[in-house]
Amino acid sequence: MGIVSPGFQGRPRSAEPALPPGQYLTEDFPVLSAGPTPKVPLETWEFVISTETDAEFRWSWDELMALPQETPTMDIHCVTRWSKRDTDWQGVSLDVLLDGIDTAAHYAQAHSYGGYTTNLPLADLRGGRAWVAHTYDGGPLPAEHGGPARLLVPHLYFWKSAKWVRGIRLTTTDQPGFWETAGYHDYGDPWREQRYQGD
Repeated sequence: MGIVSPGFQGRPRSAEPALPPGQYLTEDFPVLSAGPTPKVPLETWEFVISTETDAEFRWSWDELMALPQETPTMDIHCVTRWSKRDTDWQGVSLDVLLDGIDTAAHYAQAHSYGGYTTNLPLADLRGGRAWVAHTYDGGPLPAEHGGPARLLVPHLYFWKSAKWVRGIRLTTTDQPGFWETAGYHDYGDPWREQRYQGD
């Protein structure tokens, strides 16, 4: 029979929750973009949800600001392997924007000023898991990080959180976006290391 000293606890465990596999922690907020940073004046900015029947629902900047706001604090994970903990945002939940929109779609494709696109299952934009975010760390979202507004879908790799978002097209079929057509994973779950097609 083994002898255990009184008070022996084994190895100390970190109080920090685990990172997704293959990720490292950063205190910085690296800037990664697929093209030049567009400059979008607030007076001409708009967000449009279009359905598979071509119905459109539009919000100006002032109309977006008048909607109920949320302040999520979330870890974010980039496919280039960095993770950043406890990032502070403010924005409008996609639940609010999608409320009352009649659709049979199961997919969404986000569109950005500048031409970037990315695809997601519509279910991943619902249930308090996605926002149109306009504020980061207490101030206006900087342009290099997607300002004036970006999609925020923190449970997926960050390329799914489209910068400079201008709208979402609801579709009945999955339509891959910019990085997905270049070989990135259609879904992009960091906890399953879905970086590239076939992962």
